[in-house]
Amino acid sequence: MNKVVLVIVVWFMSLVAYAQVSYPSLLPSPQHVEWKEGRTSFNQVSLADNKNNQAIGQLIKSLGSSIDSNSSTQMKIRMVEQIKEATVNPQEAYRLLIENNTIQIEAISDQGVFWAFQTLRQLIIKKGDKLLVHNCDIVDWPAFKVRGFMHDVGRGFIPVDELKKQIDLLSQFKINVFHWHLTEDIGWRLESKVFPGLTDKDNFERLHGLYYTIDEAKELVEFCNDRHVWLIPEIDMPGHSAAFTRALGHDMQSKEGMRLLKQLMDEVCEVFADVPYLHIGTDEVRFSNRDFVPEMVEYIRAKGKKVISWNPGWKYKTGEIDMIQMWSSRGKLHPGIPAIDSRLHYINHFDTFADIVGLYHSNVAGVSEGNNDVAGAIIAAWNDRYVESVDQITAENGFYPSMLTLAESTWKGGREKYFYEQGLQLAAEGSDEFNAFKDFEDRMLYFKDEVFTDEPFAYVRQCNVKWHITDPFPNEGILKRAFPPEKEFEEEYQRKTYKTYDAIGAGIYLRHVWGTLIPAFYNNPQENHTAYAYTWVYSPVQQEAGIYVRFQNYGRSEKDLPPPQGKWDYKESHIWLNDTEIMPPVWENTHSELLNEVSLQNENWEGKRPISITLNKGWNKILLKMPVGKFKSDEVRLVKWMFNAVIVTPDGRDALEDIVYSPDRSL
Repeated sequence: MNKVVLVIVVWFMSLVAYAQVSYPSLLPSPQHVEWKEGRTSFNQVSLADNKNNQAIGQLIKSLGSSIDSNSSTQMKIRMVEQIKEATVNPQEAYRLLIENNTIQIEAISDQGVFWAFQTLRQLIIKKGDKLLVHNCDIVDWPAFKVRGFMHDVGRGFIPVDELKKQIDLLSQFKINVFHWHLTEDIGWRLESKVFPGLTDKDNFERLHGLYYTIDEAKELVEFCNDRHVWLIPEIDMPGHSAAFTRALGHDMQSKEGMRLLKQLMDEVCEVFADVPYLHIGTDEVRFSNRDFVPEMVEYIRAKGKKVISWNPGWKYKTGEIDMIQMWSSRGKLHPGIPAIDSRLHYINHFDTFADIVGLYHSNVAGVSEGNNDVAGAIIAAWNDRYVESVDQITAENGFYPSMLTLAESTWKGGREKYFYEQGLQLAAEGSDEFNAFKDFEDRMLYFKDEVFTDEPFAYVRQCNVKWHITDPFPNEGILKRAFPPEKEFEEEYQRKTYKTYDAIGAGIYLRHVWGTLIPAFYNNPQENHTAYAYTWVYSPVQQEAGIYVRFQNYGRSEKDLPPPQGKWDYKESHIWLNDTEIMPPVWENTHSELLNEVSLQNENWEGKRPISITLNKGWNKILLKMPVGKFKSDEVRLVKWMFNAVIVTPDGRDALEDIVYSPDRSL
């Protein structure tokens, strides 16, 4: 293809892209939207017959507009008894009709009004000093009533201002739950006037003396309530409670420990007087007192709180607990007890790219919309390993990309398969599944630029990243052994035919971290094999770029050793660009003992600058070699047979957009 033809192709593609984004990006996607012709001015609006003008005025101001009784644009907010289209969770439903210089909102509750305003926020177009909104008719409601995130601040600490920022940003995308895991063996992070020793600096094993005051906790509850976000405080009992025992000298399950814990619950329930639920943990503990859980549940319920507990945990019967939260693959639904699904939602194990695909496509606890037994899902960040900064937590865990993905999938619903069936691979290009994810990716990247400009947001475009991946070659445990793809690919090797297969994405699991529990690229991955992936990249000019590469995603919860200097990992992985090897960075960590208190540095690429590369004008070949030995290792707790590779701008902020990935060199 000559240069003139290529320019025409790129120009045509840009026109197609423009046509696709001619309407505003909405995330999560509404249940029903009908676009209408024209736009309505939003610089000033007049309010018609609304009883709560002060609160509505604050919302209008938050969108950049103002109230002017002389404005030609009129806003009408009407509370109704039902929105008949909302088949589930009608309390959060709304209708937003914009036409003829009128913005009309119908909702059953104030929460529905608030969500309508978040959609309105996304409809706003700025033209110089003018604010315009697309005319449309939207009828919307969530598929699941719980759509949230959890921070383990017991093992770590996130300042209140940062929590507020996250809650505020995510409420714009209709995330409505913040699960605040306040206590752990490592530290008790909530101030107590009754037992001040709980937050004495000597009672912490990490981040000594960092905790939340009672005033800060109350302030955060109010902040959440203003954004219609439901705060769930968790006081873990009787497990994960070494900090309690250190400070008060009694195990929670002892008679004296229970007496002290009840006094503490009196205080905690007062601090969180304005929240409906209290989470009591009950996971990962050996029960020595069979009366502990029933007695504590009864005590907390008597204070007007509903109670949530982990599953696996205490074995409840219907009526003995108000809600369960499932963790690990062992979490089970219990008919008659609403469940929150957090089983495969631990982002401290997530890869930035592949796991996002799985999260997008997965349903919640096996259902496509909520019911009496399934309330929704919560994304959890368990940083067992010490993490130095909030930015590190946010970037390395892919926090914001994961949360926008959950916002989309739990609001829209409709997913047919769970992680176990769906897997994490992008579907074939042009398929309905592929097109749906690509549309979501476009919208997510739009909001990365519009809303999360100053936030750690490591995700870049991956739907255009195409590979050929070979059948795995048996290496007999000799990881350095070379096979034909390192020279010239031959289908025949040792009298066996080796084929290549298409794959798309910047993150590919050949075998998932959880083994065969979750489908990966290879249907039956075996130890002691070597795989290869390759593609060609067309660049219209010679240019400087960056590349993000990884063959072992270091989880934020493992006691792992850094890679050996000069190597990508312990598996003898390699990558070549135009037959020149790309060498790994100098690893900043050099420890030789497995420790939780050594923070990850540059083992993971998220939040770091990419490796600098030069793309030649024309075609550039990328080849990756991925051996694996045993699926268990002395160096890393979780052996991940995988790779990440994507070409980005020199600063790493975005994918490089003027290139074409094509394993067969076709434009």
